[in-house]
Amino acid sequence: MKEVLLTDGGMGQELIKRTARPLTPMWSADVMLHEPELVQALHLEFIQSGANAIILNTYTATPERLTRDATIDLLEPLHRAAKKAACDAVAQSGNAKVQIVGCLPPLVASYHSSVIPSFEQCLTTYRQLVELQQDACDAFVCETMSSINEAKAACVSAKQSGKPVWVSFSIDDTSPSHLRGGELLSDAVDAIAALQPASILLNCSRPEAISEALPIVSGGVSVYGAYANGFTSVDALYPGTTVETLTKRKDFTPSQYAQFCLTWANQGASIIGGGCEVSPAHIQCVKQTLLEAGYVL
Repeated sequence: MKEVLLTDGGMGQELIKRTARPLTPMWSADVMLHEPELVQALHLEFIQSGANAIILNTYTATPERLTRDATIDLLEPLHRAAKKAACDAVAQSGNAKVQIVGCLPPLVASYHSSVIPSFEQCLTTYRQLVELQQDACDAFVCETMSSINEAKAACVSAKQSGKPVWVSFSIDDTSPSHLRGGELLSDAVDAIAALQPASILLNCSRPEAISEALPIVSGGVSVYGAYANGFTSVDALYPGTTVETLTKRKDFTPSQYAQFCLTWANQGASIIGGGCEVSPAHIQCVKQTLLEAGYVL
């Protein structure tokens, strides 16, 4: 029987559903700032649904985004609040085995490689984020990476913490052999595998695309995984805009998503979870489906 680490689902979209605050480009960071109790409660709900790893709610709390959409003065307060919410949720769950995973996201915007800062600037910022997060984290995920240079900068910075590092790429939904920035996924896997991360994953893409592309990842590393989103398309999302431009798929029930996750497990994935539009109910169904299939969580 193979072991699978089950992670949480999408924080941002779930928090939007649970708050009455107006939607802003700060997205989940706005809720983190004003309603940290909602973040803690959602972390706890994911844990109770079966997640054995939760990712810090700092996806939009980067210096570049805060400078554009709010103020850089919020950087440290947002990270303190995110660490507290995650740590308190784990403590409240009574499950000390739950891992807290630090979040190294795209610095300016998801999916758009043209706005990525220079490699040196990425290194500087990612090192700053690692320093802010590492005291509360068991591992780091460099997630939704759309270019090789972006992923390399995040991975190098995270590895300096001495903790396990996951690098996760977002792939083109219509051409899954390519990153969203256009580079070949196989080239990206080779470049990052040379840095010896703990694992390479695919995330923030359509589940069908991930199923098609996962064999490319498995050909380059021994530990890999996946977590998809539930959007019909992400083409309408641009830097500085809000996620209200995106639409959830109608064929994205917990049971439907669980079948995709079972496919990935059968393809050898050992880290599985969910991205945007993946709720605690989805994670609970994934857990049940994997257990019934004989996987150890």
